[in-house]
Amino acid sequence: METLFDCETAVTEIADGTYEAEMAPGWWVVRGPNGGYLAAVILRALTETVSDPARAPRSLTVHYASSAREGRVNLTTVRERVGRSLTTCSCRMEQDGRLVALAVAAFSLPRPGVEFCDVAMPQVPGPDRIVAVRTPADAPPIARRYDIRWAIGRPPGFDDPPAGTRAVAGGWIRLPEARPVDALLAAAMTDGWIPPMFGRVREPVVVPTVDLTIHFRAELPHPGLAVDDFVLASFRTNVASDGFLEEDGEIWAPDGTLLAQSRQLATILPLT
Repeated sequence: METLFDCETAVTEIADGTYEAEMAPGWWVVRGPNGGYLAAVILRALTETVSDPARAPRSLTVHYASSAREGRVNLTTVRERVGRSLTTCSCRMEQDGRLVALAVAAFSLPRPGVEFCDVAMPQVPGPDRIVAVRTPADAPPIARRYDIRWAIGRPPGFDDPPAGTRAVAGGWIRLPEARPVDALLAAAMTDGWIPPMFGRVREPVVVPTVDLTIHFRAELPHPGLAVDDFVLASFRTNVASDGFLEEDGEIWAPDGTLLAQSRQLATILPLT
């Protein structure tokens, strides 16, 4: 059954490799649509371009050139190379002739080889043991597109952060509507949490994304993950310098399976 998320990320093919999409206002942050939402729209267009269910998305990198506005965007995709097991493709998103984003992705068949994971899922209480925080009336629209349970780090506030506070944030996250966490939704979730930077600073700032890279690390949807299950999102920032910061993220299934990893570069701008 088609969900609201499916409608909001839908693309319509208008020619071979050319698509249209409508920007959904429910995904707005302070300045334009959320970067994870744009990544999901782009990934949908690229998935349709690859048109091979056996080749799952493995990597997606999006560079954000300018903020999209409400209305229609155009996406031009290219299969740059199709190999025996790996497809490399690109996407250009434009609005009214203005570049919004550029993306490159890799889709591949599964490959046999060495397997291990030395990254550990954070140990936090389950979502049923955490009370949902009420969404402030002045929160941006995207705050209502996720059901979250804060479990990692310090919720944002503009009082003085305690000494030694780290820029970490995260918790349990899902859509309000029941929908499997596939690659599209996982991509959106990698930029779906309040930036950990907000728990470290006193002054109000915005951190628009410059680039976002997502690596998909497990079969999606993950077997055994119900459509209404939460997944755990964990984010951290270690360096802020020259007006830029990095943010590393992980999306985990409740059973401890690492679903996706992300890294983004963002700018730090005053909220005006």
